[in-house]
Amino acid sequence: MSSLSRELVFLILQFLDEEKFKETVHKLEQESGFFFNMKYFEDEVHNGNWDEVEKYLSGFTKVDDNRYSMKIFFEIRKQKYLEALDKHDRPKAVEILVKDLKVFSTFNEELFKEITQLLTLENFRENEQLSKYGDTKSARSIMLVELKKLIEANPLFRDKLQFPTLRNSRLRTLINQSLNWQHQLCKNPRPNPDIKTLFVDHSCGPPNGARAPSPVNNPLLGGIPKAGGFPPLGAHGPFQPTASPVQTPLAGWMSSPSSVPHPAVSAGAIALGGPSISAALKHPRTPPTALDYPSAESEHVSKRTRPMGIADEVSLGVSMLPMSFPGQAHGHSPAFKAPDDLPKTVARTLTQGSSPMSMDFHPIKQTLLLVGTNVGDIGLWEVGSRERLVQKTFKVWDISKCSMPLQAALVKEPVVSVNRVIWSPDGSLFGVAYSRHIVQLYSYHGGEDMRQHLEIDAHVGGVNDISFSTPNKQLCVITCGDDKTIKVWDAATGVKRHTFEGHEAPVYSICPHYKENIQFIFSTALDGKIKAWLYDNMGSRVDYDAPGRWCTTMAYSADGTRLFSCGTSKDGESYIVEWNESEGAVKRTYQGFHKRSLGVVQFDTTKNRYLAAGDDFSIKFWDMDNVQLLTAIDGDGGLQASPRIRFNKEGSLLAVSGNENVIKVMANSDGLRLLHTFENVSSESSKPAISSLAAAAAAAATSAGLTDRPANVVSIQGMNGDSRNMVDVKPVITEEPNDKSKIWKLTEVSEPSQCRSLRLPENLRVAKISRLIFTNSGNAILALASNAIHLLWKWQRNDRNATGKATASLPPQQWQPASGILMTNDAAENNPEEAVPCFALSKNDSYVMSASGGKISLFNMMTFKTMATFMPPPPAATFLAFHPQDNNIIAIGMDDSTIQIYNVRVDEVKSKLKGHSKRITGLAFSNVLNVLVSSGADAQLCVWNTDGWEKQRSKVLPLPQGRPNTAPSDTRVQFHQDQAHFLVVHETQLAIYETTKLECMKQWPVRESSAPITHATFSCDSQLVYASFMDATICVFSSANLRLRCRVNPSAYLPASLSNSNVHPLVIAAHPQEPNMFAVGLSDGGVHIFEPVESEGKWGVAPPAENGSASGAAAAPSVGASASDQPQR
Repeated sequence: MSSLSRELVFLILQFLDEEKFKETVHKLEQESGFFFNMKYFEDEVHNGNWDEVEKYLSGFTKVDDNRYSMKIFFEIRKQKYLEALDKHDRPKAVEILVKDLKVFSTFNEELFKEITQLLTLENFRENEQLSKYGDTKSARSIMLVELKKLIEANPLFRDKLQFPTLRNSRLRTLINQSLNWQHQLCKNPRPNPDIKTLFVDHSCGPPNGARAPSPVNNPLLGGIPKAGGFPPLGAHGPFQPTASPVQTPLAGWMSSPSSVPHPAVSAGAIALGGPSISAALKHPRTPPTALDYPSAESEHVSKRTRPMGIADEVSLGVSMLPMSFPGQAHGHSPAFKAPDDLPKTVARTLTQGSSPMSMDFHPIKQTLLLVGTNVGDIGLWEVGSRERLVQKTFKVWDISKCSMPLQAALVKEPVVSVNRVIWSPDGSLFGVAYSRHIVQLYSYHGGEDMRQHLEIDAHVGGVNDISFSTPNKQLCVITCGDDKTIKVWDAATGVKRHTFEGHEAPVYSICPHYKENIQFIFSTALDGKIKAWLYDNMGSRVDYDAPGRWCTTMAYSADGTRLFSCGTSKDGESYIVEWNESEGAVKRTYQGFHKRSLGVVQFDTTKNRYLAAGDDFSIKFWDMDNVQLLTAIDGDGGLQASPRIRFNKEGSLLAVSGNENVIKVMANSDGLRLLHTFENVSSESSKPAISSLAAAAAAAATSAGLTDRPANVVSIQGMNGDSRNMVDVKPVITEEPNDKSKIWKLTEVSEPSQCRSLRLPENLRVAKISRLIFTNSGNAILALASNAIHLLWKWQRNDRNATGKATASLPPQQWQPASGILMTNDAAENNPEEAVPCFALSKNDSYVMSASGGKISLFNMMTFKTMATFMPPPPAATFLAFHPQDNNIIAIGMDDSTIQIYNVRVDEVKSKLKGHSKRITGLAFSNVLNVLVSSGADAQLCVWNTDGWEKQRSKVLPLPQGRPNTAPSDTRVQFHQDQAHFLVVHETQLAIYETTKLECMKQWPVRESSAPITHATFSCDSQLVYASFMDATICVFSSANLRLRCRVNPSAYLPASLSNSNVHPLVIAAHPQEPNMFAVGLSDGGVHIFEPVESEGKWGVAPPAENGSASGAAAAPSVGASASDQPQR
């Protein structure tokens, strides 16, 4: 349907509403699918008119369109089902279950079984997840809040939630204008025309007397517009002119729009309990067609309900009112005052030393700025502390490997400029494209620690752009250059994967992207051609002309749904446009550029809402939905004519290049708060090692008010195989400032008063705790004892504990269902105490998979019932880990040294991995690198690719001299929050490894005469490492350098009667949201939870930098070195 036809529907909707055709107006809304009336929807939900609710929704989406739609329908049908149960109308509940809810069993069979089980309960509130269900009215209100978020997030509803701003009776007004025009064209116009029908054009009858006066001054008709006052007929004709169709539109080769989640709400998954409970939803589908009218995100300031009355306009039969003119954007307000969320305040001024050519903020650590300059320098700035961490000048790493043309070019012109710098998606690498042939890749390990990774002689001539992408889940580097080609390189090895040829001019820029499972690359050349490529060496799929036909760059909005380009012609005319991907045509062109730009204009996007460009010595901003310039700021003056600009990920900071080699960092209020956290931090504290990046991201999210926004969250794979999302981790400052005039001292906790510790109540005595974990919600602890029994403690929400989270200040209850049954594993037949216990918890805390030498059992955490058992020994399972993307896939380590990749749904072993020589003792997935890391009693580490399950590399853990490699000892692994490094725990050492090269970055060895390590784990933010020892000591290390910062002695938590016994921690677990909370499971069957005293709030202070090296595997002191500069255990 054309744009004008669509607008006509809106006019009819307004007319029907004004005329009180209530049923008809909502029917037209539903049938046209143009406007979703949220007020009407809310009323129907509140009234429980479920059939009408679903019928109305059906005009906009179907249940299986995408994950948002699926959850919308599920929440509605679940509410209908619960209301039937609440009324004890079992037949109705069964009917709803079979007819309405059965469809969801395909995507989550376990959840459907849970829902079905509610029929067996006298009151469904006996189910823990539904225990807080109130009355029907309040339940509908709570559900409606979630439904509104899902609808606003659903791309199918985009541009359908806001009724256009119209004056009253707009349709009548247009008809009046038409009649006036017809009357003016009458040969013999009468003074008081009698309009009796709209079915035919108006025409006055022949005159019976003198000619009537012109209707120009007729008060009934109003003024007639002068000639030229009306827009050309083509502008308002029934068919608007459109761009000529391209031969191969994007819709013909590209899948539907990206399914990137809305930043303000997680589509999450359908779940039994409240909407916040996450359960992995399988096989999500996305809308089948591209959207024609994307609009701003839900936070857009202009969102409002349909206006139904404007007092300044009165309908007077046939009246004349102002009309819109060509070029006006329909439905968009004019430019308005710059919103507060734009970074407009100059917060930092950095002097680089040479002119910045390209800048990029770290994707996780929001204040880390990478800069490339016109003389080939690379600078790395911690913007918060104003400190330049690294400055590197251009240098070819290995001239002997360079091509002869490059060597000749360097001799002829040794000065090389940086054309582009860019971080990899996880911030572990960055790439530099130079004006001479080569790209260089560095690996980044925090602080000043950047290392040479790859140098590639990529193109003949300049390398004009560089980017990262992950085709086939393998990180690649994409480059383009003066030789008219685009090339794809393996980011790990530097091997060339693809070369795309077809441009007839030097390739200026690239923009890789994906939609669904389709990976592609846009490229632009200096002749103005835009092409698109799949990773198949089959040639370009499209061929467009960019406005300006010269230097053009392209970028998507942050959510991946809208495509923009910015270009400058050879004559200095600049353009920013939005593209309609499905048609390959320009959708809108933004206005406000200087007539002759002095240089090539650079641009960027932020928050799915704003565009920014450097032009005319200023930064200009546009709202994505309004072609008029929003505002322009000059950064207090001193900017370049066409300044380089770059937003950080959250849009709270904006780096801008200025004159005299200056970089100005603009900030909004959130950015200022973020920078303020660094102002009093010493230079050492602003040099985080590998542990600090994720925590800084959490701090940035909190500063930006984005704690409810789960964008780009990585998972931490726990020691027990549970995959946790670290959305709610409390932010902490990386390290504390160190006064170097004072002597640092290790924090010793020796008295109960020096920490908060609590031994959990014991209703059931067990011999020893073998496995321990906090639930993902953070309000319970689950333990597995050596006698195969599970113990569960839960904290209750009350006046003293408003959140209901775990705390050492209040004792929890050891929980059991009313049935009194225990979760007991199938035990080994011979000696269960000698079995190797293991368990893994599902992401939504609903299920635990566990084994104690016998069959693997799947338990329902709410009822403690055994859902299934499988894989009887031999061999016995020794470690379990859920796949981070699919809870139906489990990696199972066995005591015969194999790893079995098992699909629970089809009850089938998909792969069997062989690489160890003794039993498997640790498994951890990285969902960024798509690898599985395994460890065994043979002290060997293996890295497996999760796509084909091939072994990529392996390494034997170096053991202290004199210790035989044949001595069996558990080796555990756990991924750091950055998903690129992992912790290795062995009784002889702690170590941090980099995954891709399996290289030891840090190590803390145990002195030969000291007690061995029993277990260790990262804190939830990966800033700390908690380790327990055989002598009952618990140590807290800074993960940045594995240096001891706090020691908890046995006397602080064990009674005197046990202090001299052999009671000690066997396992240790970190709270999923509180970085300074951990728990230990003891050899006497007890469980203790620990927190620092409230006055301190943290476990000790990190040692000063000069007490240890910043990097290197040998940096940590040996425990046996009594003369070491750091106190030993």
